[in-house]
Amino acid sequence: MAGTKEIKRRIKSVKSTKKITKAMELVAASKMKRAVSATLASRLYAEYSSSILTSVAKNIEKISSPLFTEREVKNVLLILITSNRGLCGAYNAQIIKRALFLIKKENENTNIHILTIGKKGDVAMRRINKNIIASFFELPDYVSLRDVVPISKLSIDEFSLGNYDKVLVAYTDFISALNQKPNIKQILPVSKRSLKELIENLGENKNNQEENSKQDRKIDYLVEGDTKDLIASLALKLTRMQIYQMLLESNASEQSSRMMAMKNASEASGEMIDDLTLMFNKARQANITREISEISAGMVTAD
Repeated sequence: MAGTKEIKRRIKSVKSTKKITKAMELVAASKMKRAVSATLASRLYAEYSSSILTSVAKNIEKISSPLFTEREVKNVLLILITSNRGLCGAYNAQIIKRALFLIKKENENTNIHILTIGKKGDVAMRRINKNIIASFFELPDYVSLRDVVPISKLSIDEFSLGNYDKVLVAYTDFISALNQKPNIKQILPVSKRSLKELIENLGENKNNQEENSKQDRKIDYLVEGDTKDLIASLALKLTRMQIYQMLLESNASEQSSRMMAMKNASEASGEMIDDLTLMFNKARQANITREISEISAGMVTAD
């Protein structure tokens, strides 16, 4: 059994660690609250903006735009969203594992290039010697749509020029503080079928208790100019909005994962302190018992 001095030193060390993890838990909880609010608010905006397409995208099959062009997939751009820092549980490991699984499925005719957002994903991709075309580390904790412009512009321009035939985003969906789901989603080319289904099914999940006639009701907008150009412009903004939404989802997932990781660490530290305190009391009691035995043995010898 360790000595009392060593146990006291360990108790003091664990208490200091607990203070740090508790402080990090509180900071992450504060950031998570703001990140979740931004994520939910953005979801509502995306839902309302999509309703505009209900009336203006009637001739979606006739649209000719680079963002709708489907080509034989030879070059793929994967946007990997991770964090700059650790101590956030399995958040980074899960999405990196999902990206590596996709890369392992790469065949001889397909080349996957990486655009990393966050240092953890960048380090993981460089470790396996993947082609990284760009890295973004300086995004703020609370991302705005302006911060997404360089990322979306690079992705859209590279796809429009034909350098890549498909653009994917690996991110983490925020479901709850206890549940985050790694996901990979295609953003380019914009699928006409998916967009049409989005338009046709808009509102089905929003007002389940309303009558079918109300669900099918559409608003007629007065459009000035070419409708095709308008749809193409909306598709461009929708692509940018998707990347922005995925960054918000990932940020909320990161903060909630870090909060839970630090909470678990604080609880584990408390349990360790209790165990060490019990060990210290046993060691102290053993020392007292030994000293009493030595004194008693000395008295018997003297007699």
